[in-house]
Formats: sequence, C-alpha cells, structure tokens
Amino acid sequence: MNKVISHLKTINQHKKLVTKLCFRCHLYKQGILHDLSKYSYVELKTGFHYYQGFRSPIDAEKEEKGYSLGWLHHKGRNKHHWEYWLDFNKDGLYACKMPTNYVIEMFCDRVAASMIYQGDKYTDRSALDYYINGKNYVKIHPETDALIYHLLEYLSIHGLDDTIYYIVKKIKV
Repeated sequence: MNKVISHLKTINQHKKLVTKLCFRCHLYKQGILHDLSKYSYVELKTGFHYYQGFRSPIDAEKEEKGYSLGWLHHKGRNKHHWEYWLDFNKDGLYACKMPTNYVIEMFCDRVAASMIYQGDKYTDRSALDYYINGKNYVKIHPETDALIYHLLEYLSIHGLDDTIYYIVKKIKV
C-alpha cells in the first residue's frame, strides 16, 4: 500500500508543479490538462507496481520487460512528449516539428520532473543535464531539439524566473 500512496503523492506533486509552471508561461489549458492520462488504469498500474521514488516507474518497467505499457499509453496521449510527434511514411520513421506551446509544456514537464525526483539536489542545470544525457536516444525534429535545448540552457544560466519571463516575452507567440 505504501507504493500506491507514494506514487499518487509523486504524480500529484508533479501535476501541481507543471500546472503552476504552465500557468506562469500563460499555458492555462495545457496546465490544467497536463498528464491527466497518468490517472488511467494502465498508467496507474505501472506506477503502483514499479514505484521507486527516485525515478519514473516507466524506466523500471522497461528494464524488466523491455517495454512499458504505461509509457506507450502515456506518450500517445500527451503532446508535450517528442515521441508523440513521431510518424512514418514510405521512407520510414521521422520526427515532426512540435508546436511551440507543446515545447514550452515539455520544458515545464522536464523542470518539474527534475525538481520532484532530485529534491534537494536539484539545480537550474538539472533538466539540461538530463536532456543531454539522453540525447543519443531520441528522434526529435531538429527545430524542436534546438528550442528545448535553448530553453533548458537558458534556465541553467539565468534561473527559472528569468527563463519564464523570457518564454512569455520572446518565445510564446
């Protein structure tokens, strides 16, 4: 029962923090709707079973099974994940450019996840380091990649308040 309560506490904290960050970036609808699929049966089942507290339960499920049903469900319903924007044609798999508002939501999501999972060890560089560390494993549109990298790097240099101001005044159109 501890894993159930702990997982619910974690996703509620994450949802609350992303919503707050999205609101600060003037993404009100996205803030409200962010990650609602995490409360679906398939995603809760993954979260309850694989909860560890220091990383996403999805990673643990992938290590055990080689895939995650929770993740497959989640990425297909949440446009702030680059994986949502993958498509294919006769030439194979390709990455579509993400609309700017979803890149901003991805920024909010990554910052909140870093804050939640790293706790006291969080710095304004945490989300950038995490992104760089996983860079070799993503298939993301070059313009989307450039924007999310730019925002995370800006955060690492200027801090959260200045980055949100920058997003609102210079990035969000």
